[in-house]
Amino acid sequence: MPRDPTLLGTVQDVQGATITVELNDETVTGLSFVSGEGYRIGQVGSFVRVPLGFVDLYGVVSQVGAGAAPEREHDGHAYGNRWLRVQLVGEGRRGGRFERGISQHPTIDDRVHIVTDADLRAIYGPGDPNDFVAVGHLASAESIPALVDINRLVTRHVAVVGATGAGKSTAVASLLASLSDGGRYPSARVVVLDVHGEYAKALADRSRVFRVSADETKGEHPLVIPFWALSFEELCGFSFGGLDGQKAAPVADLIMMLKREALSKYARPGVTEDTATVDSPVPFCLHKMWLDLHRREHLTVIPKPGGTADEREPAYVLGTDGKPVQVGEAMSVTQPLYRTVKTTGSAAERVQLGSEGIGIRQQLAGLASKLRDPRFAFLFSPGDWLPAIDGGTQKDLDALLIDWIGGPEPITILDLSGIPSSVLTDLIGALLRILYDALFWSRNLPEGGRERPLLVVLEEAHAYLGEKHSGPAAGAVRRIAKEGRKYGVGLMIVSQRPSEIDPTILSQCGTIFAMRLANDLDRGHVTSAASENLKGLFEMLPILRTGEAIIVGEAVSLPIRTVIELPARDRRPDSQDPSVVVRTGPEGFEHPGGWNQNRENPDYAAVVRQWRKQSPRYEHKASGLAAPLAAEKEEKQ
Repeated sequence: MPRDPTLLGTVQDVQGATITVELNDETVTGLSFVSGEGYRIGQVGSFVRVPLGFVDLYGVVSQVGAGAAPEREHDGHAYGNRWLRVQLVGEGRRGGRFERGISQHPTIDDRVHIVTDADLRAIYGPGDPNDFVAVGHLASAESIPALVDINRLVTRHVAVVGATGAGKSTAVASLLASLSDGGRYPSARVVVLDVHGEYAKALADRSRVFRVSADETKGEHPLVIPFWALSFEELCGFSFGGLDGQKAAPVADLIMMLKREALSKYARPGVTEDTATVDSPVPFCLHKMWLDLHRREHLTVIPKPGGTADEREPAYVLGTDGKPVQVGEAMSVTQPLYRTVKTTGSAAERVQLGSEGIGIRQQLAGLASKLRDPRFAFLFSPGDWLPAIDGGTQKDLDALLIDWIGGPEPITILDLSGIPSSVLTDLIGALLRILYDALFWSRNLPEGGRERPLLVVLEEAHAYLGEKHSGPAAGAVRRIAKEGRKYGVGLMIVSQRPSEIDPTILSQCGTIFAMRLANDLDRGHVTSAASENLKGLFEMLPILRTGEAIIVGEAVSLPIRTVIELPARDRRPDSQDPSVVVRTGPEGFEHPGGWNQNRENPDYAAVVRQWRKQSPRYEHKASGLAAPLAAEKEEKQ
């Protein structure tokens, strides 16, 4: 009887989903040929097949050699330590679809075979091509595309982890490009929270970019987040740095009064004066709130001339003309100037406190500074969403949602690189909460998440999703990770330090793209978060090549080692390492810069200009900082 070239050996030990295979004495280690195709025998991460009647069990080789032998195996073998340890991951009926999980176990001496290209095509071939998207090809078979189930990838969350330089950002850009293919998915909806401003270039042909200090000549749009769309707790954090209960109550009462006044003049669909709460996204004038609270804290009074003994008027500082120097103006954040308290002299000369404050003078001074600070204009002066004194705005939140998740482009990039670092993590939490609340309450509408799911990409997630982080960002992500699947909101968590991400969040990711990771702690967190028992497979992470990933979880039929398809060079994220030495080609140096090129006429005036602008987007000038001064001097002469 001719020997079956696919036969590897037989099962000799079964422990749950782990089996130990003894290689057949006739199995030649190294390279074996089946139907003209070469296959490496005994490769960690390769697949095997165990036929059981009309069902085939499939597994992944996790260990090879003496360490894979059963613990009580003492007999010597003429052919050495020829053992494989295999993790069973799924099964399939002959000619039928592959399914995760196993309904039966192999027994002793069941035969184990190589998984051929034909088997792989049956396993990875999609049931419905529209449900699957190609992200690259199998590392072991370039002709077989690596397909992921887009339904399970988006709504059941995905994590992309890898060390710096592993190709993580490029992999994310390639994946997003596949998910936003206008021909296949014309209604795709993706929001990227881009902390470092890396993705605008990579996704320029299919995205809208919103950033602080936007360059509208380049198609960018101003990023604004109306303060009145925040919850009361979020607003207090941004405005005052937080307030305790005793101080927060009167502030909440004042906000409610301002919101009701605004609703009495400008009706807002879905809310009335009676149903509004302090958290309702209803416009009100924050500048007016600041002025009212400032007066409450600082007001001093004097007896009203010609009035009764109980009548008082504000004790403004008077100018030489006898008129108040400053009575205060809300929209310009101009504070009123009051005279200091004076308890001596006649009754007409005495200056008294007008009312008992709530003890937030320092917080009000901080809020006034933020209202004047142009760095916070995106929040406190949000363009067409800035309320007037009476609470009226030019646009409502529907226009903002259309900009973010309802535009013609499938991807929206919220470039947060210009956001002050002191409020960045809180702002991410507020953004996520606004998006999630909008889709949560509209879940039964065509624009809701159930009919048109939303994928939110979180770059540098370890910076604000650590186990010890308890801010709005971590809270919002935990909520979406636990509940988002039901309402059509999915997360893509991107990080170079998975060990610093809350395990509760990471474990909710149904699919993991694990790229090169050398740190033992990081690998341990990824291994514990994966749904399969594949410790041996994850031991390969330190030796993955740049651009390679091990994909495990619900979106793939079997765990696969994949070479991610690289986008074109001009469609890659702006995250490449600077070149210390620039290579030369037929036409000279490949690009500017490097230590091996001569530098002429350095212009550090331009450096100072960009520093002062707080923007990396450079506009070429005819001359440096000295030019305006020279021109001015020439005009005077």
